[in-house]
Amino acid sequence: MIADKIKLQPEKLEAVVIRFVGDSGDGMQLTGTQFSDTSAMFGNDIATFPNYPSEIRAPQGSLYGVSGFQVHIGSVEVSTPGDSVDLLVAMNPAALKTNIYALKPGHTLIIDTDSFTKKNLDKAEYTTNPLEDGSLDNFRVIEVDMTSLTKEALKDVAGLDNKTISRSKNMFSLGMVYWMYNRSLEHTIDFFNKKFKSKPSLVEANTKVLNAGYYFAETLELIPNSYTISPAKMEAGTYRIIMGNTATAWGFLAAAEKSGLELFLGSYPITPATDILHELVKHKHFGVKAFQAEDEIAGVTSAIGASFAGDLAITTTSGPGLALKGEAIGLAIMTELPLVVVNVQRGGPSTGLPTKTEQSDLLQAMYGRNGESPVIVIAASTPANCFNFAYEAARLALEHMTPVILLTDGYIANGSAPWKIKTVAEMPPIKNNRITEVKENWHPYDRDEKTLARNWAIPGTPGLEHRIGGLEKDAVTGNISYEPANHETMTNIRAEKIERVKFNIPDIETEFTDAGDLLVIGWGGTYGSLHSAVKQINDEGYKNIGYAHFNYINPMPKNTEAILSKYKKILVCELNSGQFASILKIKHSKFEFLQFNKVQGLPFANDDLIQKFKELV
Repeated sequence: MIADKIKLQPEKLEAVVIRFVGDSGDGMQLTGTQFSDTSAMFGNDIATFPNYPSEIRAPQGSLYGVSGFQVHIGSVEVSTPGDSVDLLVAMNPAALKTNIYALKPGHTLIIDTDSFTKKNLDKAEYTTNPLEDGSLDNFRVIEVDMTSLTKEALKDVAGLDNKTISRSKNMFSLGMVYWMYNRSLEHTIDFFNKKFKSKPSLVEANTKVLNAGYYFAETLELIPNSYTISPAKMEAGTYRIIMGNTATAWGFLAAAEKSGLELFLGSYPITPATDILHELVKHKHFGVKAFQAEDEIAGVTSAIGASFAGDLAITTTSGPGLALKGEAIGLAIMTELPLVVVNVQRGGPSTGLPTKTEQSDLLQAMYGRNGESPVIVIAASTPANCFNFAYEAARLALEHMTPVILLTDGYIANGSAPWKIKTVAEMPPIKNNRITEVKENWHPYDRDEKTLARNWAIPGTPGLEHRIGGLEKDAVTGNISYEPANHETMTNIRAEKIERVKFNIPDIETEFTDAGDLLVIGWGGTYGSLHSAVKQINDEGYKNIGYAHFNYINPMPKNTEAILSKYKKILVCELNSGQFASILKIKHSKFEFLQFNKVQGLPFANDDLIQKFKELV
């Protein structure tokens, strides 16, 4: 029977969604990442969604300690990590209980039966064993004594303790999934050799367990044959899989290189933004100066000091940290210095849901400061284009001499996708207002007539000595001024400077149709979900639904009103209670804006969006 089974040809699939779930110490993030990287090497289009608990190490076996990694791979366009799951790998009862809802009826469930002890069942609040009570009859269940088989595979490997042996079982599950989807083991084995090069016993152990899982799956009668997903048709070029936070860091590296400036990061670690700091610390050879400050205020003020000294200055944070940075951002607005503030949004308020996604910081980014203090606000929309919008944030800050707030979120910051590698030569030019030569009657607040950006004189330049600070400035000399009329003039100039940015950003374009019954609007990290849903409903025959995605929030593209006027109904979809809809109502009050909102720490589900669209058309 085994010989007959080996002869079967792999069944071709267009796409598949896989979710690995277990305790936070079971290595699910590593397992999912390895499967994603291997599939990317094969040429599949990919989207991932890591989902892990807030606690560093939650109690073992607890419902709130479950860590998961979902990956969607395809030979067709993949815009989201997927809603329902084709394969669920559950390493313990808690993982099963919290994730079984997502598995499609009739599809495959792999379970480590060794973990289904009475103690673990009690922790997961099961009154009966789901492996015995018939509750899983709607699925194809593959029961595997994974822990026992891992121990058997490693019985002859010297130098391993019981804990290390047990923790290797994630590689057994990965080996099984590699066989099921016709993936090569080569990339992961190469990863072992690099990661554990100083510990040969770990290389041997992980490689043995990976192979054991692979060949175990090959002998299972419950898996009659493997599947294959062909490489996706993508634009020609060199690609790599990239996470949103890494892409953000690299975008700043490219902007520093293009502008000819040194990059300074002043930051305080905070989930889920810390990985940007981790990444930039690695690149001192590019002239990066990374400063881990003692708090959020020190992080942003150190960046302001670096900007005053002539660096491309950035600071990174998440929602609570943005609140703490508010006063210093006002200082950068008053001094009119270039500064990029990255806010990787998470669920709030307060500590809230630190490892879950949300879009609830938009109004804080727009208005969360004292006085009349407008800034440029832009938002990335995919893990890959975090690179583009980090670069764009730096460009706008330098060309317009003002702070820029770049919004990403936990969903795209921790998610990954294929990214077409760019050279610095391919990036648009970055101009800045730095001056080095003394001009007659020079003042620090002399402005560019087109953009109203003030000139940028570096301290220590002979003849350009000056002082700036948080007190209001005279519109001509830059000296401190308490004159009422001057304050109003300067307030208006700072606002007009931001408004003129709309002439330095692209117009917004609609997808699927440029006029019709319904315009779906999204912004930031919801792009994948909304694009996928609007595409699906158009494919079903609803050809009168368009989609507009906003990356530029303040100011909005100059053709925004023209786009809005072409549709009978407008639906704004957000992972908050309606913040962008509120801004649209203020800026474009002649239109009616309908809302579809979700505040659960999770991305939109495709079926929910489709149902809402159909209700409206």
